[in-house]
Amino acid sequence: MIRVEQVLDSWRTIRQDTAAAVEDLPAGELDYRPTPEVSTFREIARHVLDASDGLIGLLLAGDDDLTAGNFRERLKPHMGALAADAGAAELANALRESIAQRTAQLAAQTPEFFAKMITRFDGQQVTRLEMVQFIKEHELTHRAQLFMYLRLKGIVPATTRRRLAKQAGK
Repeated sequence: MIRVEQVLDSWRTIRQDTAAAVEDLPAGELDYRPTPEVSTFREIARHVLDASDGLIGLLLAGDDDLTAGNFRERLKPHMGALAADAGAAELANALRESIAQRTAQLAAQTPEFFAKMITRFDGQQVTRLEMVQFIKEHELTHRAQLFMYLRLKGIVPATTRRRLAKQAGK
């Protein structure tokens, strides 16, 4: 059985590393993309922020059918007002503030809230807790992209730095 507290704690850790990746990229490099057809570093980080805020906002608002029309428009009221050209410090701060707010809002919900079945945007029937887990996994996917971009710039991501520091301390 998956516990809500574990999911939220894990997501907080993931988000801290996402924000750290934004801060680790050298100044002025947020619009870096390894090839022309992929998203920029900024676009990926912003997508993590907007998708999680929008999807969690819909869940908290009681939306139980994400296949209903105007999906992207329904997400917008739940997203923050961060400028599209926000700098690294602003973006990292927004990522941290968002996870603190959203996980606090989720932690205040009842077990019945998390057990309720909803229809995900792909038509799958899932519980709200499973949807939160999906949103966390979505962020992990994009965090991996950010880490790859850092590696292409010769920067070691925070997770690896922690592991190496721990090994050196043995």
